[in-house]
Parts: sequence; structure tokens; C-alpha cells
Amino acid sequence: MSNKISLCMIVKNEEINLARCLHSVAGAVDEIIIVDTGSSDQTIQVAEHAGAQVIAHIWQDDFSAARNVSLELATGDWILFLDADETLEPGTAQALRQVAESDTDGYFVKIINLIGVEGSIETCPDLVFRMFRNKPEYRFRGTIHEQIVDVILEKNRQAKFQIAENIVLRHYGYLTQQIIEKDKKNRNLSIIKKQMESDPDNNTLRYHYGVELYRIDNFTEAAEELTKAANNTDPSTIYYPKLLRYIVLAHCGAQQYDRALEAISLALKFFPNYADLYYYGGLIHLEQKNYAGAFDCFQNALSMPEQPAYYAPFSGSRGFRAYYQIARLAEAFGNEEEALRYYILSLQDNPGFTITLSAIVRILNPRKDPEYTKQAMEKLCDFCTTDAKRLIGTVYFTEGAYRLALDYFEKIEPADIDDYTSMLKAICLIQQKRILEAMRLLDAIPLNHPQYPLARMNEILCFWLNKNRTKVRVLCENFLAVGLSADTGAVVIMLKDSLYKRGSAPPAVLGLEGMSLVKDIVLRALDLQELQLAEGLLAKVAKSTQKEYALDLARIFAHYEYWDTAKLYTELYLEEHPDNADAWCLMGEILRQSNQSEEACLCYRRALSIAPQQPQYYVKLIRLYQAMRQELLFEAARKYPDMPLFRELLEEAAKQ
Repeated sequence: MSNKISLCMIVKNEEINLARCLHSVAGAVDEIIIVDTGSSDQTIQVAEHAGAQVIAHIWQDDFSAARNVSLELATGDWILFLDADETLEPGTAQALRQVAESDTDGYFVKIINLIGVEGSIETCPDLVFRMFRNKPEYRFRGTIHEQIVDVILEKNRQAKFQIAENIVLRHYGYLTQQIIEKDKKNRNLSIIKKQMESDPDNNTLRYHYGVELYRIDNFTEAAEELTKAANNTDPSTIYYPKLLRYIVLAHCGAQQYDRALEAISLALKFFPNYADLYYYGGLIHLEQKNYAGAFDCFQNALSMPEQPAYYAPFSGSRGFRAYYQIARLAEAFGNEEEALRYYILSLQDNPGFTITLSAIVRILNPRKDPEYTKQAMEKLCDFCTTDAKRLIGTVYFTEGAYRLALDYFEKIEPADIDDYTSMLKAICLIQQKRILEAMRLLDAIPLNHPQYPLARMNEILCFWLNKNRTKVRVLCENFLAVGLSADTGAVVIMLKDSLYKRGSAPPAVLGLEGMSLVKDIVLRALDLQELQLAEGLLAKVAKSTQKEYALDLARIFAHYEYWDTAKLYTELYLEEHPDNADAWCLMGEILRQSNQSEEACLCYRRALSIAPQQPQYYVKLIRLYQAMRQELLFEAARKYPDMPLFRELLEEAAKQ
């Protein structure tokens, strides 16, 4: 007869998570015992509906005490213990039955931790002990991060443990919203501090204490506690790799970069194939502007073998993240071809890593060459699903490639378009001068909708970009009547007045909200080659505000190749910030595009004198010198066609 499996759990206010968990174990276990520590929602009803035996237990800030209540009632041969925010992966039931027939005393299983927020969720695997033989002497110990492995070994020195390779759990508890709702950080720290007072020599407890300190951003103390734990823990302990990694992360959080690198060097002596250590080393070297060191670390991370689950490897540290960082390095050194290659490798390793998709589109420059960009992207990715169409459309939109974005938004079935995508589509239609279609989408957004203000603003822009003064004035007055923030109201008044030679309001002093809106409007005007509209709107902004945001404005005008206006705003910014290297570099780029090469060289030189650690300044200056040298050679060869020296130099340059 098959061995019986008892699922034992403790819960409180877990009605949503619990239903998902219990559904995943249906048919995999023989009985479910749930200890409820004071739920006020529908948790108990959910448990009973699934056939669980529910026991009420007064919470005493002691996880082990609560778990042991469930063990006392378990009648199975084996105990499987889960948390409500975990699930058994599909297809695991048969594997669970198979391991229950072995002569092992307990099992470690692989767990996939989901980390992040909705829309940006990543996975981090780990190894956890979750299944053991049901014996009266096997009881949990520890008020938090409760232990059972040590207890089993104390009671049975011959106990054997294995890894159940085919049993996988999925853990939702690290998702940001889950942590916020449960206030796990403060709860855990409070309990663990209390236990530390009674058991100060428990290094496992100290490890968990250090982790909790790290999670509340107390990095310096976390590094100290974790280092103490590491110094007194056997390196063969299953969590030792994670402990060493947390020491590195804590030092990084405290900006103790040299100590973090020392910790990495020491940790690699124990675990030379630990990809995470190389990856974090690369990030530290980047922070310190040590680009060669960063490149070596990321390449080492990529060369590492498959990581064991007990390393709890950070998703992508030996794959898409390392590729992405190498691509960033290549881009910083002006090697866009190499950067594009590594960005593509990153995307191929993880098609869901959308930041890479954005970087690829940026380098392809869809505004200048939309058709080539579209063809290249379609070779890289499959944009057949609704989500994929929405994603690539949004990426194109962010890069200002409104026509390409619209192409993908229009491929989405109307029933599948959410409110946000509908708004983006309306903006794209405005930028394509398809006014009636845009207005239909904007008019469909009701007064009480969260996007109503954005819809009304775009309705105004619809007519402002088409210079319809009468319609703009009426719409602006109606919009002002609904009550707006000071900054938004000031921008609406600016729009109303900017189509007239004389305005009714003085130049506006704007904050971040107002200038963010103004910059977006200017960008969209320039996209439609409406330079006068953009300049007319900015004329309504107070000079003090223009100076504060002049560098941002200069970049916008430079992006659309309005070099003269970009130069004016860069000069305006440099009046107040003469030691800003980025501003001098931008001025160099503007002058280079305006065929003022010698003046551009001086600007790049000035940028280098301020920030000599920035490689892109060297790259821009070197390339400018090369172009100037080539131009000078051609000029010399034309004037002196019979001089062998100039011909030789031209041939030499052609080979390079």
C-alpha cells in the first residue's frame, strides 16, 4: 500500500493565495491540515471547501509552535509543508508519490521565487527542505525561519536526505505587492530580534537576521551580521553560497564597494563557478568606472556552467543580464554594432527582458529609418500575439516612432485594446494627422475615468498642432473649468495663448510636472516639423525655468536635428553650469553637425577635462580627429596630386 502524505500548513488571511495553493495539491496529498492563526477573511471557508481539517490557534509570534500543532494532527507517513503563497507545479503529483516510496528521511525540492511587480516579474530558483517522515520526535524549532533538518539530524544521526529533482514549487510571496500587504519585513525583524536575544550563538538565526536587515535597507549592520554568521558557519552548509552573496549585496548597498570586491574575491575561493558573484563584481566595477574590470567580470559570468539550485542564482546573471551589461559597455565606447550584437543575444536569451528590446530599437533609430527598423525587428521577434503587438507598439511609441507604433496598435483587435493602449493609439493618430479617428477614441473616455485629463489634453493638442486657434481657446477654457493642478493649468493657458501674437498671461514659472508636459508637447511638435509651434510655446515659459531645463530642451532639439535652437539652449544651460561635462559634449556634437569641427574639438576637450573617466568623450574626439584628418588628406591630395606622400597616406587611411 502506498505511503500516505499529509500536507501541513499555517495561515492567516490568505483566502486568495490559499485557494490557488490547495488547487495545486489536489490529488497529490491524502490529507490537508491547516492551522489558522486568526484570519478575519474567508480563509477558513476556502480551506474547508477544499476538504481541509482546520484548527484555530492563538498566534504567539512563534512559527514553529504553530507548525507543530499541525504535525500533532497529521496521520500520514510523510509530512509535506507549504506556505499559502506557494503552489505545487503542474505534473508534480506523480513525482510526489514516487519519492514517498523511498527509504530517505527527507527531501529538498526546487522552488521558483517570483520577484518584482506585475508586468515585470522575474524568477529566482532556490532549494528548500519541504518533505520529511512523520515521526513524533521530529518537530520544528525556532520562532521564525523555523528549522526541521537540524532537529532530524539530532534525533537520527543516520538520517539521509535527497533532492527530489522532479518536484517544483512556485513561490509568490516575494512579489512586491504581497510584501507590502503583509508588511513581512517589519514582522520578521521583530520576531527574529526577540529570538536572537535568547539564542545569540545561533548562526543560522544570525544569517536570517542579516537578510532581514538587508531587506529593510539597513545595509551596514546587515553586512556586519552576515559576516559574523559566515565566519562561524560550515562552508558546506546549504545556504552558505547565498550567505556570501548577501554579504556582497549588503556592502554594495552601503556603497562599500572595495569591501564588496574583497568579499567577492574570498567567496570565489569557495564557489569559483558562482555566476552571481562575477555579475555583481561587474556592476561594482561599472560603478567605479573600471570598464575593463567590468567587461572581464561579465564575460566570466557568461562562461559559468549551469548553476545549482542551492546557489539561488539571480535570473540572467549568466545570460541575458550579463549580455545586456556588455552591450551597454560597447555603446558607451561608441561601438553600436557590437552593442547591437550583445543586445540581440540578451533578447534571444530572454524575450521578456523588454529593456533590451528598447535598446535595440533605440540603436536602429526608427524615426530616421522606420522600414529598416521594422524589418530588422520582425526578424528578431515574433509579434503575432496581442501582448507582443502591444509591447512592440509601446516600445516604438517610447522612441517617438509613432507611425510604427500605430501599425502594431492597429493590428490589435478592438476588444483586446485596454485603456492605456487606446490612449497611445490616439496619440499616434494625432501624430499622423488622422484627427477624426483620434477624436473618436478620446471622446470615448468619460468624465470619471482616470485618463480623462490626459484625453482632454490630447484633444487640445489635436487642434493646437493644426493651429486651430478658436477651437484651442474654447477647449482650453473648458478644461480649466474642471479644476487642474497649478502646473497643468499654467501649461493649458500657455497653449491657449501661444497661437496668438499677444498672450493674456505672463511667462509661466513651471515645476517638474509642468515642464515634463511642455517637453512632451515640444517633442510632438518637432516630430511634425512644427518648429514655430514649439518655439512659440517655449516663449511662454519664464526665462528662469528655461535655464533650469535648458539641457533637456537642447537634447530634444538636437534629437530632431534643429541644431541652431539646440545650440541656443545648450549655451543657456552652460551659463549656469559651466562645469557640466555632458553639456559640453552635447555642444561638441551640435558644432560637429554644423561643420564647425575645430570648435567641436575644443568642446569635447572641455568635457574630457571635467570628466576624464567617461570613455564616450574620448571616442567622439578620436572620431572627429579621424574625420578631420581624412578631410585634410583629401584637400592636400587635390592641391598636390603629384606628391606620393599624400597618396600613401590616403591609401593607408582607406585600409584602416
